Amino acid sequence: MSSVSYNGIQKSFLRYQHIFVLIAPIAFITTVFLVAPTPTNVGIEYWLQYWWLFPAFLLGATMVNTVGISGSAVFVPFLIFIFPIFAHPLEPETLVKVGLISEAFGLSSSAVAFIQYGLVDRRLSVALVAGAIPFVVGGALLSFIIPEPLFHGLLAIALLAASYLLFQTDLEHEHDDDASGENGADEQSVDRTASDGGVSSLPNDEDKLGPAGVSTDKNGQVTRVDRQGDNYQYTRAGYVRRFGNYSIGGIFQGLAGFGVGELGIISMLGTKVPVRVAIGTNHIVVALTAVLASIVHIFGGGLVGGHSISLASTPWNMVIFTVPATVLGGQIAPYVSNALSTDTIKTFVGGLFAVIAVALLMMATGGI
Repeated sequence: MSSVSYNGIQKSFLRYQHIFVLIAPIAFITTVFLVAPTPTNVGIEYWLQYWWLFPAFLLGATMVNTVGISGSAVFVPFLIFIFPIFAHPLEPETLVKVGLISEAFGLSSSAVAFIQYGLVDRRLSVALVAGAIPFVVGGALLSFIIPEPLFHGLLAIALLAASYLLFQTDLEHEHDDDASGENGADEQSVDRTASDGGVSSLPNDEDKLGPAGVSTDKNGQVTRVDRQGDNYQYTRAGYVRRFGNYSIGGIFQGLAGFGVGELGIISMLGTKVPVRVAIGTNHIVVALTAVLASIVHIFGGGLVGGHSISLASTPWNMVIFTVPATVLGGQIAPYVSNALSTDTIKTFVGGLFAVIAVALLMMATGGI
């Protein structure tokens, strides 16, 4: 396929991404109905048993995608504490698997939206995913063999760390200095004043929507323009620091379904990546590692002598509601972030993590 044809397909996909993204859960549900292994002689009652998961996961997906963190940080605690009230307790590996499958779809939905706006550093995301892969796989395999109290304890530690990091991180889009003021460009122009007083053109990629584009000079300085004309300048330096954060986060991502997103945001902001680019790039990393962890959770139990989990053990009547909910939440999130203060949502989610962590610690020590 020629470069011109590929670029044309890519541009068309991004232009109509809402349609393609919303088709994905329909295709998933259809596939589940047709080929997924389910209990014999199931009726409509089986498939509608967990309809109430749709609004719960829609709310959770909207919250986490607004601040750019892992969906399982909300989904897994929900399945531990709330789900048994209305249904029955789930095994740790099962609830993590449901959270990861749902998160993979939701974050993929939101990631496509960030790509459309030109806010994803693809080179950075590829390096981060490659570095996190062995740790994600290791954490996912570990989940099959650790005792349930230890799982709850580790989950509590991860949530406490996520809560602390959220409170310490400025995710307020409206105050992003790199996207406004002297470093910004208005929507009508993609030019900036050069140091010698002249005017130099910002990158403009015809294959992207709007004036979006990216260029890297010989010194490694990246200049990125989003589809609204705002520009961001940064370098990709700091790979070692980011590797440390993503390796630890990758273990928890595989083990509990979250961690790489929370630590990833911190590491990118700490290496001077602009907040909007950090959130957009982080969506790609979390989405791909969630897909990887989901695959290991479905097929990997036999590799470590742990529980043998197969496709047949997946609660398909749950994920047919959680997957479309998270996809829709990923598309709604950008509008919510514009209507509400991101700092308000961040405070709510961080406080929720802290409360859940305390409850999990009590469960791990036999207090609940």
